[in-house]
Amino acid sequence: MRKLRPLPIVISTVCAAAVLFGGWFTYQSLAMESPLKKIVSEQPAVTDSDITLQNSNLIVDLQLNKDANIREVVQNLFKDGTSIIGNKTVTINAKGQPSPELGTWWSHALFDVAGAMETKQYNLIPEALQKRAAQLEGLEIKTEMDDYFMYVTLIRGDAYKFILLPRTPAKVGAWQHA
Repeated sequence: MRKLRPLPIVISTVCAAAVLFGGWFTYQSLAMESPLKKIVSEQPAVTDSDITLQNSNLIVDLQLNKDANIREVVQNLFKDGTSIIGNKTVTINAKGQPSPELGTWWSHALFDVAGAMETKQYNLIPEALQKRAAQLEGLEIKTEMDDYFMYVTLIRGDAYKFILLPRTPAKVGAWQHA
């Protein structure tokens, strides 16, 4: 019976692991992250971005300019990146140039917004925000919605804040006792 030599076994194992994990890293970087970065960087409203791709999660950090339409940016990302995103859970963090006043105002308005989100009465959100707008002089509020998010943009002078509120569309189905 032949005696196994440990050195060739260790070298073979290390080489196999390097090829396997190096190939996986290269695939993640070249076939997944690079195309997504290109899609995001082509958006005129995006000034900076960072993409983190994990096994089943995609985290997109966006720095946007004041004139950005966040809904268009997100829709372009989903439209152009569908084949890459697949069934991953996508988290989008949109950053602007917030001010303490905008942050405080939003934290006070959040109660009304959370109530409308919980009851899926999205039409109440713009109304609730406009009612509170008088509390902060010069505040401009923009709201939009699609199948995935409720988008809120707050602008006051040079400060601006983007908020993406995830929504789940109502499911159509039969009643249990129909």
